[in-house]
Amino acid sequence: MNFSSFNLHDDVLTGINSMGYNSPTPVQEQAIPLILDQKDMIACAQTGTGKTAAYLLPLIDKISHGNFDHTSTLILVPTRELAKQIDEQVEGFGYFASVSSIAIYGGNKGDDWDQQKRALTTGADIIIATPGRLLSHLAMGYVKLDQLNHLVLDEADKMLDMGFMDDLLKIINQLPKQRQTLLFSATMPRKIRDLAQQILKDPAEINLAVAKPAEGIDQRIYLTYDNQKLPLLEHLLRELDVQSMIIFTSRKSNVNQIVRSLLKIGFTAEGISSDMTQDEREKALQGFKNKQYQIVVATDILSRGIDIDSLSHVVNFDMPQDAEDYVHRVGRTARASSTGVAITFVNEKDMFRVQKVERLIEREVPKLPLPEDFGAAPAYDPTKRHDGGSHRQRSGNRPGAGGRDKQHRSKHHREGSKPRHADEGSKRPVKAANHTPRPRPEGGGDKAAVAGEGGGEKRRKRNNRNRNRGAAGQGPKEENQPAS
Repeated sequence: MNFSSFNLHDDVLTGINSMGYNSPTPVQEQAIPLILDQKDMIACAQTGTGKTAAYLLPLIDKISHGNFDHTSTLILVPTRELAKQIDEQVEGFGYFASVSSIAIYGGNKGDDWDQQKRALTTGADIIIATPGRLLSHLAMGYVKLDQLNHLVLDEADKMLDMGFMDDLLKIINQLPKQRQTLLFSATMPRKIRDLAQQILKDPAEINLAVAKPAEGIDQRIYLTYDNQKLPLLEHLLRELDVQSMIIFTSRKSNVNQIVRSLLKIGFTAEGISSDMTQDEREKALQGFKNKQYQIVVATDILSRGIDIDSLSHVVNFDMPQDAEDYVHRVGRTARASSTGVAITFVNEKDMFRVQKVERLIEREVPKLPLPEDFGAAPAYDPTKRHDGGSHRQRSGNRPGAGGRDKQHRSKHHREGSKPRHADEGSKRPVKAANHTPRPRPEGGGDKAAVAGEGGGEKRRKRNNRNRNRGAAGQGPKEENQPAS
C-alpha cells in the first residue's frame, strides 16, 4: 500500500513526498480512512509509530479543500516540545496545500504571548496547544472555537499524568458538540477509557500492541544504590564509544550535576529541564541534533513526543515509572542502525518495576554486576516494593554522593558516604556525603568526648520529656518529613 491509495489530494501527496514518506505505517493504514470518513476514534499507539502523520494527513486534506473561514482543528498536547514538533510537521505536510497553523504554549517571553494573541485573533486553520496556555488565552475572550470541526488529543495519557484532566474538560466544554474527536494514547489505562466515554461518540478503535524493543538493542541493567550511580556512569562512559546519547533522570535537580561530571571527564554535554526557558531548551535540542553535543541529560519531558532517535546510547539514570515509558526510551536507539545500547540503573526501591518491564517486552534484561571496586550492590528482589515510606536516604538524592572505595573515587566526589544495604531500610537515613562534622571544643580531648556523650544522654531525656508534653497539646511533629 502507498499513500495514493487513500485518495488524498495531489497537493497533500506532494507534501508527503517532500517529507520523505514512502509507505504508510500500520497505524496510518488504519487511521487515515477512518478519519477521512469522519469517524471519532481512539487509538493506542506509542511514539515512533507514525501516529502524528496518521491524523495530520487526513485533516490537512480536509482543511485544504474545505474552504473553512474559521479555525477548524484543535490539537491538544502535553508539552511545548511536542507542540512545536507537530507545528513543524504541519508546515511540511501542508506546504503545498496552504494550511496555516500556530503552536500555543507557555514558558516563553511576553512578545510570544502577543504573537500568539494576534494569530488566535486573526485565525489559523490548526491550533496546536498545551492545555494550560490555551485556557489562559480563552479566558481573555478573543479565542473563537465555537465552529471547531476537529479535536485531537495527542498523548492523552501523558496529559492526564501531568494533571491536565480538569483543564481538558474546561476546554472541551467550550467546543461545539458536533465535531470529530480523535484520541491518541501510548497506553490505555482506565482513566483514558473514562475520558473517551465522556468526549467520543461511537468511536472506532485502533489498538496496536506495544512494539518490543528492536533485537539489535543491547539492554543492560545495573542494580545500584543512588549514591553509586554517578561514579558508575563515569566508569561506563570511559569504556563506551558514545556518538549520541540521552541520559534520562526523574529528578531535575540531578541534571546539572550529571552535566558537570560529564564535562569534567571530557564529553560535550548539555542539560534540558523544565526550569529552562523555551528558547534555551530549543537551542540545546538543536545543538544536539547538529552534533554539537555528544550527550543530552534530560528529565522526563524528553521521554516521549520528541523527534530525536537513532541514538547510539540511552541511559535511564533512574528506572522509568511505567514499563511503556521504558520501551519508548530504549526504542530511541537502534532505529536506523542495527545496534544500540540501553543502560538502566535500578536502585533498591525500583526493583519491582523491572519485572513489569520484562513481562511487557517478553524477555529478561541482563543484570550486570558493578565493577569490583564499587562495593556491594543491592540484592535483586523484584517482590520487594517500596512506596516511598517516611524514611529518605539523604545521600540517595545526590547522585554523586559516593559509592566506591576511597582510593578509587573520582576527585570531585567527597569521601564519607557508604551505600546503604537493603536490610537497613528501617534505620536512620545516612548523612549526606558533604556533611561537615561538628568541631569538638578546643582542648577537650577524651574528656570532652566523654562529656559530650553524657550531655547527649541528658539532651535525649529532655527531648523525650518535651515530646511527651507536646503530645498532650498540639500532637507530635511528623518525623522524616521531606525537605522542602
